[in-house]
Amino acid sequence: MQPTHDFIAIGVGPFNLGLACLTEPIGELNGLFLERKPDFDWHSGMMLENSTLQTPFLADLVSMADPTSPFSFLNYLKEVGRLYSFYIRADWFPPRLEYNDYCRWAARKLDNVRFGTEVTSVEYDERSATYLVRATELSSGRVDTHRARRLVLGTGTPPHVPEACRGIGGDAFHNSEYLERRDSLLSKDSVTVVGSGQSAAEIYYDLLGEIDKHGYTLNWVTRSPRFFPLEYTKLTLEMTSPEYTDYFHSLPERTRESLLAEQHGLYKGISAELVDNIFDLLYVKNLSARCSTRLMTNTALTSAHHDPDSGKYTLSLRQQEQGADFSLDTDGLVLATGYRYEVPELLEPVTDRISWDESGRFDVGRNYSIDPKGSEIFVQNAELHTHGFVTPDLGMAAYRNSCIIREMLGEEYYPIERSIAFQQFAAPEQRSRAGEEPVA
Repeated sequence: MQPTHDFIAIGVGPFNLGLACLTEPIGELNGLFLERKPDFDWHSGMMLENSTLQTPFLADLVSMADPTSPFSFLNYLKEVGRLYSFYIRADWFPPRLEYNDYCRWAARKLDNVRFGTEVTSVEYDERSATYLVRATELSSGRVDTHRARRLVLGTGTPPHVPEACRGIGGDAFHNSEYLERRDSLLSKDSVTVVGSGQSAAEIYYDLLGEIDKHGYTLNWVTRSPRFFPLEYTKLTLEMTSPEYTDYFHSLPERTRESLLAEQHGLYKGISAELVDNIFDLLYVKNLSARCSTRLMTNTALTSAHHDPDSGKYTLSLRQQEQGADFSLDTDGLVLATGYRYEVPELLEPVTDRISWDESGRFDVGRNYSIDPKGSEIFVQNAELHTHGFVTPDLGMAAYRNSCIIREMLGEEYYPIERSIAFQQFAAPEQRSRAGEEPVA
């Protein structure tokens, strides 16, 4: 009979991998981590050689919870013989390729992480008060049923394809496939990148660097009014704090939605260095002759059509400030349109054990739980609408994992910071004239 685990974590991206590292020394917690992919693989389609993380190396799997952990990024550098080189490099932001290798290194050190294992369903057994997690070992086809008292969902955010391009046909693709599809783009007469964030900028910059060699026309289309740099000033960074998360979570749902719409530059922007690099490369490319490229802001994609005979796409676009409609023909189409959370189908048998909001999303408690008891099912990177823009931030992952561990243990194993910001986000509590009790 399978043992009963204290928790089973479904999906092993950076967030659940961090949980695996942080729970490894805790004898009181017996966890199992299941992942469909054959090995750790984080955004492999965007592992461009010169791309870096947008968070400092301290935002690794463990350091913000336990800087002495053997799973730290610095310990990884020491073990692979690159610590001094990293020190001399004097850059807080590691290459994305290096971060991915670091995560693979950490995963290899863990005995309770099983790759190549696809979870197909989750049920609840009332008699034993445990969750039954059915999983298939993909290499053999063997099906196992694992038992756990709790679940931690880290199933990730799938690529988002805008409505105008769903089922369009042809060889258009989401940016998550960029590296494997890059060579086919280079042979086309024209390429269009749709999107406004870091991935769109990295792809445009990469293709712009090859434009002279291959002679294509390159377009970058975004509905954003400008190419927003990621806001990275220090007082703004204080918004990635426990206090701001407390504040955001306490707000009414409509207020939270409105705030998120205004905060794109805090988590969906482009690194300022890359914005400058794009301009500088455009300047150089235009020295001898006009470079065949266009950058179109305030331009929304309203519909798209693919002609299978010519292989061309016709994009219907709208300049939003002018209200002007126009079309653009292109041979290659890259959709750098982000990722959106979707409730995994495997939860269907236990939907009655999950709290939902009025919009049909997880009603996520402040402690990252989604069950009515607030102690059985926890989520990773599924709480943007309740906890704010820090949700996908690697820098807050160790904090969230520390909170989840506290909830599972019933005590703080890793000290949890509660007040780190100089600024105050909520209005101060008013007190009675006697100065004794807060006024409701």
